Amino acid sequence: MLDIRTKLKRQIEILGIAVDNPDHLRDVDLAVLFARDIPTIKRDMQELRNQGIDVHSTKKKGICVTATINPGTLREYIMMYMGLSSAAHGVDRATSLMIKKLREKSLSNVVRLEQCIENRTAALIDYQKEAGSVRQAREIWPLLIFSSEGYWRILASNEGKFKQYHLNKIRAVKDTGRRFRRPAQQEINDLFRYSFRSWIGVERHRIKIKLGRVWAERLKPQVMMETEVIAEGPDGSVVLEGTVNSLDEVAGWVVSRGKGVEVLEPPDLRKKVIDLAQAALSNYRT
Repeated sequence: MLDIRTKLKRQIEILGIAVDNPDHLRDVDLAVLFARDIPTIKRDMQELRNQGIDVHSTKKKGICVTATINPGTLREYIMMYMGLSSAAHGVDRATSLMIKKLREKSLSNVVRLEQCIENRTAALIDYQKEAGSVRQAREIWPLLIFSSEGYWRILASNEGKFKQYHLNKIRAVKDTGRRFRRPAQQEINDLFRYSFRSWIGVERHRIKIKLGRVWAERLKPQVMMETEVIAEGPDGSVVLEGTVNSLDEVAGWVVSRGKGVEVLEPPDLRKKVIDLAQAALSNYRT
């Protein structure tokens, strides 16, 4: 069973390289990359062709895909790859959004990033910023691919700082081959432990929020935070306490809920909520 999973993972990685192969890697190069002989790589490509993927080896382009891969097939391959690799399991919506945005590039980027994670090598990414401009060749140290808030993201570190990037905004990925020292797994686990929704950071803030009966009924079945403690009131309301890593993210969530959600502690969070609410109201003043 292990050999079957290893072969399937390798074939998807070959496909990911083939759809975007600027270095014109050939079957002999892939044999070295995957520590297999050339006939094995050729059999892998033949099995991909048997599944309807036009992957070939040419003199000018090396390994390449000569026909467009439909979105449904791309989604299947990406979901299979996520399950076979060290990445967290995702959701169909996150995968569909990524494919709609990047098409075949989505598979190529995921494969290259996962290879960097497994080999502990730095990657260079072209990343689209909020303003629409693209920052070229940003170096990251990839740690983990995960899904949050309906999007695929990658957790990365560099020089002691942790950041996350939307895979939908990554335009290109290149493995530098330069190895980096991976942080301790416990350090990575703590980032997620104190994450309120999607923000990952090293800050620690203790919060207390009161939810009215309506919101309490909606949110009680959910786990908002790993550290949460919920106390129910006689009127059907609940008080939610926990430790988070970003007051800004919590403030945005509270304002978006509207009536029935009140910050009790800390004062800094109350102020952020008030400031956000007043800023929103200013758009409607005449």
